Amino acid sequence: MGQQMVLTRSEVAKLAALARIELSDDELDDMATQLDIILASVASVGEVAAQDIPPTSHAVPLVNVMREDVVSWTPNAEGVLAGAPVVEDGRFRVPRILDDDEEA
Repeated sequence: MGQQMVLTRSEVAKLAALARIELSDDELDDMATQLDIILASVASVGEVAAQDIPPTSHAVPLVNVMREDVVSWTPNAEGVLAGAPVVEDGRFRVPRILDDDEEA
């Protein structure tokens, strides 16, 4: 691995203050160790990435599986309305469910 990053206790205290997290002295020591391990792990990912491999968002290529857009039969309004129990002004007539003073 490359250069080992050491996160100091004072840096952790500063980060905790910025995040408005109150940590005890023991918690600061533990957090410094844990954050240092995390930072080293993240840095190691950069070392493993090869220059000849382009960055990707998915492990396998994504392909949209869609049917071809083909114009097909579309029912006309008269045919659809012919099966309706009640038609008014070229539209389905349905019972009112809201009063005039109610808002949707």
